[in-house]
Amino acid sequence: MSKQSIFGRISTLMKANINSLIDSAEDPQKMIDQLVRDYTNNVADAEAAIAETIGNLRLLERDHEEDVQSAKNWGNKAIAASRKADELRSSGDASDADKFDSLAKIALQRQISAEREATGAEPTIAAQTEVVDKLKSGLNGMKDKLGELKNKRSELLARAKVAEAQTKVQDAVSSINVLDPTSELGRFEDKVRRQEALAQGKVELAASSLDAQFESLEDLGELTEVEARLAELKAGSTPQSQLES
Repeated sequence: MSKQSIFGRISTLMKANINSLIDSAEDPQKMIDQLVRDYTNNVADAEAAIAETIGNLRLLERDHEEDVQSAKNWGNKAIAASRKADELRSSGDASDADKFDSLAKIALQRQISAEREATGAEPTIAAQTEVVDKLKSGLNGMKDKLGELKNKRSELLARAKVAEAQTKVQDAVSSINVLDPTSELGRFEDKVRRQEALAQGKVELAASSLDAQFESLEDLGELTEVEARLAELKAGSTPQSQLES
């Protein structure tokens, strides 16, 4: 399992999840919390995939160690068999000496086979070791990003709330146009103006009626004085006003 295949799959899933969340987001807090959960799950998926890769590498290393140890053991057996053959041949037992030389050859063949197995696995082990190191580094990067996301959660939520509040305020301001006579505020202002005009009309009407009453009083006073002077004339007396003048 390669580094690209693991992180490529996880990256694709993350982008799909994030885009889906952003497109369908209604509550910023729920969206960010879900994003943290999804990112945490992606980190867990990466850990599981990397753990499997490391496990396969350790199996390769264990098999390599066994091949190396097997080659060493067969080499020791070949040495032991060869020495035994030499001892038997020195003592004149050529037949048994040949048998042990044959065993030494078999041991050497097994040693060569084990060495080839070990040598053949070394490039694979080296390549897998490099992949695992990169995977671990990538995983640490993912964990760092997750930590940054958690740390920025409060900041992102605050910014989202501010943006939401600004949008609501702007919508509210746009819904009230003071200069628009057809708006709700304009209609209310027109109603107030009509009420003010009605009140002013009542005031003027009341004032007009009061003036008329005072004028009628003045007219009544003038008629009374005329009647008094007429009575004086008929009585043959001089009006008081003329005497005073």
